[in-house]
Amino acid sequence: MTQHRVPEERRPANEGRKAAARNRAALVDAARAIYSEHGLNAPLSAVARRAGVGQGVLYRHFPDREAVATAVLEENVRQVERTAAAQDTDLPGVLGVLTWHLTESAAFIGALHAAGAGGSSGVPAYAHDLSERVERALRAHLPDGHRLAAAGDDLMIAVAMVSGAVTGPAREQRERRARAAWRLLGVEVGPVRPFAE
Repeated sequence: MTQHRVPEERRPANEGRKAAARNRAALVDAARAIYSEHGLNAPLSAVARRAGVGQGVLYRHFPDREAVATAVLEENVRQVERTAAAQDTDLPGVLGVLTWHLTESAAFIGALHAAGAGGSSGVPAYAHDLSERVERALRAHLPDGHRLAAAGDDLMIAVAMVSGAVTGPAREQRERRARAAWRLLGVEVGPVRPFAE
C-alpha cells in the first residue's frame, strides 16, 4: 500500500507583537469613528466589528468601555502634541488638528468639556491630565498679546466653547460649526485635518 503525502499547508507566520499593535491601532480608530457616529454608549461589539477583530481581541487590549475611551483620548492628545512639536507648526496648524479631533471624537469633546470649563467635581483625573497636555501644546504656540494668551482658564474655556458648538450628524456640519465658533472668538484656524505622520 502506497501512502500519499498530503502537502503541508504553509501556516501564516505568527506576527505576534506586530499584529497586536496593528489590532490595537485599528480598535482605537474604530472606536473614534463609532463614538463619533453613535456616542460613548455604543456597543463595544460595534467597535470590534469596525476594527475587523473579534470581541476577544478587543478585551485583550481594553478590559472595559472606559479603557477604550481613554485610549482614544490619549491618541487624540498625542496627535495634538506631535503637531505642536513639529518644526514648522504655528497656532493655526495646531488648532486645525485639535478641531479635527473635536469633529471626530465624542469622547474627546466630553473630556475637554469636563476639564476645560474649570469644573472639577466628578471629573476623572485622566481627563484633567489630558486637558492640561492640550493646553500646554497650544500655549507653546500662543504669541504674546494673543487674545487667548491671558492667564487663567481663558484658553481652555475657549476650547470648551468651540467643542460645545460641535454638533450635528455629519462631520462636515460639525466642522463648519467649529470653524464658525473659532471665527466668533476671533481665532484663526488652519486646515482641519488629522495629524500628518
